[in-house]
Amino acid sequence: MEIIEIAPAGYADRIEGLTEVLHACVHAGASVNFILPFPPEEARAFWTGKVARAMEGGKRRLWIAEEDGRVAGCVMLDWDTAPNQEHRAEVTKLLVHPDFRGRGLAHRLMAALVGAARGMGKRLVTLDTTTGSIAEGVYARAGFVPAGSIPNFARHPVEDRLEGTTYMYLAL
Repeated sequence: MEIIEIAPAGYADRIEGLTEVLHACVHAGASVNFILPFPPEEARAFWTGKVARAMEGGKRRLWIAEEDGRVAGCVMLDWDTAPNQEHRAEVTKLLVHPDFRGRGLAHRLMAALVGAARGMGKRLVTLDTTTGSIAEGVYARAGFVPAGSIPNFARHPVEDRLEGTTYMYLAL
């Protein structure tokens, strides 16, 4: 398994793999801004629209975990912030395809992201995640500290209920 940073020039070659990962994760219950029904076309539109623009604009970096040409997971670092927040960046879309979970990929992806944030001179990395989720534990093991939670923040992707979110940070 290889962790690779994807440059904007090579991004289009990974769209189908990223689409598969996002689609599978949402269908497995990941609360990452999408709800069912969630067709592959909607996942593809996310990668070809919002993410492509941010990468082309130089405000987002993307790492993937890849095995034998298949995208197994990804994570992004976003620093499109206000002028008084240029010292920080945000983690977005840490995803590991259900077929590849339990192999330490989330930890390896986060290590690549944190190392890059340090290299960019960022002093703070923030994120939000579903309160009480497996992801919250992944982030805590990566050194992120809870800053607080908001109940009933977002709709669960599969079930008809609301979930809380926890904001976390890592001082670099």
